[in-house]
Amino acid sequence: MSIGTIVLCVILFTVTFLFMEGVAWFTHKYIMHGFLWRWHKSHHKVHPHTLELNDLFALIFAVPSFLLLFFNAWGNMYLVSVGFGIAGYGLFYFLFHDVIVHQRIKWRPKKRSKYLQRMIDAHYIHHKKHTKEDGEAFGFLYAPKKFEQN
Repeated sequence: MSIGTIVLCVILFTVTFLFMEGVAWFTHKYIMHGFLWRWHKSHHKVHPHTLELNDLFALIFAVPSFLLLFFNAWGNMYLVSVGFGIAGYGLFYFLFHDVIVHQRIKWRPKKRSKYLQRMIDAHYIHHKKHTKEDGEAFGFLYAPKKFEQN
């Protein structure tokens, strides 16, 4: 594999990873807080169980990554790079959203950067609303500075 191919694969992975934040934001705002609210509302309620109907979205997001990786099986490195970009975003989403913010696994870094704290604060602001209307802070790995608590 040439250096040019490797560089293009890294670029495709990175662009896909970043693009997925836009896909996740759009999906969260217009689908999860739209016509599929009946799935997502389970995430906006306090409950004693580990799994929630909202977790079905993780499976839906995993399908394109799985298909790209499984059916290309290293035959087309560019499509594999896109598949890994989607999977990489899914991994970061899981670590940030499910582990750090919602504590599904009891671990949270004691030392947090301003960026990480802003993301946590933005997500808590999002969860102040228990209805599908009038929400804010729909991103998962990006939050504007306006969500920074002073």
